[in-house]
Amino acid sequence: MSAVSVHQLSQCITCHAWSPDHSMIALCPNNNEVHIYKMSEDKWERAHVLQKHDQIVSGIDWGSTSNKIVTVSHDRNSYVWSLEGSEWVPTLVILRLNRAALCTQWSPQENKFAVGSGAKTVCICYYEQENNWWVSKLIRKRHNSSVTSVSWHPNNILLATTSTDGKCRVFSTFIKGVDKRDSKASSSSEAKFGEQIVQLDLSYSWAFGVKWSPSGNTLAYVGHNSMIYFVDDVGPSPLAQNVALRNLPLRDVLFISEKVVIGVGYDCNPMVFAADESGIWSFVRFLVETKTVSSAPTYGSQFSEAFGKFYGQSKYGASNDGMDNSRQGGVHHNCINCILPLKEPGVASVRRFSTSGLDGKVVIWHLGNQEDLLR
Repeated sequence: MSAVSVHQLSQCITCHAWSPDHSMIALCPNNNEVHIYKMSEDKWERAHVLQKHDQIVSGIDWGSTSNKIVTVSHDRNSYVWSLEGSEWVPTLVILRLNRAALCTQWSPQENKFAVGSGAKTVCICYYEQENNWWVSKLIRKRHNSSVTSVSWHPNNILLATTSTDGKCRVFSTFIKGVDKRDSKASSSSEAKFGEQIVQLDLSYSWAFGVKWSPSGNTLAYVGHNSMIYFVDDVGPSPLAQNVALRNLPLRDVLFISEKVVIGVGYDCNPMVFAADESGIWSFVRFLVETKTVSSAPTYGSQFSEAFGKFYGQSKYGASNDGMDNSRQGGVHHNCINCILPLKEPGVASVRRFSTSGLDGKVVIWHLGNQEDLLR
């Protein structure tokens, strides 16, 4: 089992983000506020409360270079928060949405950020120096349903999205005057703004949690049908494979390295996936090894046992929490909906990461070497 540190910061957490030096954490306690906690004497203390949104904050990202926080909400608005002195000052971003904003992420160069929405559109937001405000360009008429997650390619141009229409798409977000053409870049990076590079029809259910590998050569995302998808050579002829799970669906993924992925979701226990030397991905193990609970007596029908379990009761006097080892034996006790890396300067692979969930916990995971992780 990997070393962990558990922090109960709320009754329920919608999303979270870390400051550049990892000394502060911003989170939404399932309402219209953003709480910023700071570590003081080995204890998290609430330092700021960002109050500007009218409905639940659905996405937070904290720029590692600019030290700016972007937040999006179901109220269809987005704000960029800048630290001036000891106060966080908000700047409204013009999104032009008629449905909720669902997710957001800064680009690698932090000169723009993406917002996925329930309006079947993606907003690419950037700062206009002439008018001193944040504006957005929309990618329209590409998605058939809500955009659930966005992920930037390391080249700062390509953007991957997932949607509840079951598809994963990759778009060009080149904006003249904001981005620069790279002479060494691939042809896909030379596409115009909003041009679709590829559409992946691998899932027949809702899709979530898209992420690029550190090199940008591999794409991973999950489906609500308890499957995880890996795509290499993203372009006109991608190479795709999937791994079917026996457990509940995942919600988000994180590349620890080029060949190792951590998935989190409704099983409340992070799952490790790895690719072998031939590039074939497979499930390795749960990150938290749970103890097996003694089986119940043999008498009683399967129906009555399932019926009692459904209503949260135990016919045999055993706790219902122990009947599903993968879910209730771990650190989290409700769905994990967010996983973020805690990168160290000069280190390519991720050795620490954090998870948050509907149980209100933020858990920091300290990984050993990859050999121990894959055993």
